[in-house]
Amino acid sequence: VTKIEWQNPHTWFYMDVKEANGSTTNWGMELGSPNLLIRAGWSRNSLKIGDGVAIEGFRAKDGTPTGNAQVVILTATGQRLFGASSAGPATR
Repeated sequence: VTKIEWQNPHTWFYMDVKEANGSTTNWGMELGSPNLLIRAGWSRNSLKIGDGVAIEGFRAKDGTPTGNAQVVILTATGQRLFGASSAGPATR
């Protein structure tokens, strides 16, 4: 995780992803609103810069390195954090 933006209407976090060719791409992942995340059990300390994560979600339809994270899995602990986002794929 490289950056976290707790803002309305949606929270975003960014992560570096190592590609098959060895290059690195910074991805932006959308979550629900801060209020919905807190209701789902998140705190502002649930996800920190430097954390390793795995994502279950949807890639943006336009092919950009953005998406909608439905579940964020902390690789250090295996904890699953639900993204409090819509069920459909990202349309950005």
